[in-house]
Amino acid sequence: MSDVPASADSPLSDEPAALHRPFIQNAGARRTLHFTQQEIQSSMSLLNPDALEIEYTRMMMGFVLFKPAPGHILMVGLGGGSLPKFCHRYLAGARISVVEIDPAVIAMRDAFLVPPDGERFQVIQADAAQHMRGLSDHADVIFLDGFVAGGIPDALCSAAFYADCHRALRDDGILVINFHVNHPMHHTYLERVRESFGSSMFEVVDDDMTNSIVFACKGNLLDDPAAAQLTRPPSMPKDAWRQLMPTMRVIGATLELR
Repeated sequence: MSDVPASADSPLSDEPAALHRPFIQNAGARRTLHFTQQEIQSSMSLLNPDALEIEYTRMMMGFVLFKPAPGHILMVGLGGGSLPKFCHRYLAGARISVVEIDPAVIAMRDAFLVPPDGERFQVIQADAAQHMRGLSDHADVIFLDGFVAGGIPDALCSAAFYADCHRALRDDGILVINFHVNHPMHHTYLERVRESFGSSMFEVVDDDMTNSIVFACKGNLLDDPAAAQLTRPPSMPKDAWRQLMPTMRVIGATLELR
């Protein structure tokens, strides 16, 4: 894949993950974050730093069809900060917490114009599996997009971790996960999510059959037929909705087929 990031559970590299240090490349008005030369993990337009450059990130924002005004969004994996920045700018009522284990990734936050820590935004250096284990009734939305070179760490794709995510969500909270469609464990991962969330989940696959985004709800919000109408939430500015609308149509088509 040359122009999209490797997903969190992309096939394993021959090199140990510990050898892969994050690095930045600039090409014209585009800045990218890498763990390996072959894979782009995050991309930022220097002309529009808060835009979601890559399709799977726009797809993860589909939660706003069900939860348009979250109070607290918890994200696992900082990367280049695309999703945290977008939510910080366009969901003004939300507090955003980002858990990132790698201090080398956090050290690059200024290069990707990630907001400074403050009342509404915080980056926490921690092991996400351990961090999630201690939470209950904590967040309205949880994003799982944390990985190392070689795939999702085992601790972030276990049945126990998904159970911890379920407990960490508030009532009617939504878990959003980035998977790789062709990973050999993909269906196993889905079954592990289903163990905690039951049938209140659905999957959307991008057009090139690379990324799978799974939405799972602690409650029954995902059964709301109004979501497929793709109405712009009042809490979201029009310029943000224009970015998301083409992707929201893909999600809406998936909902109609459920």
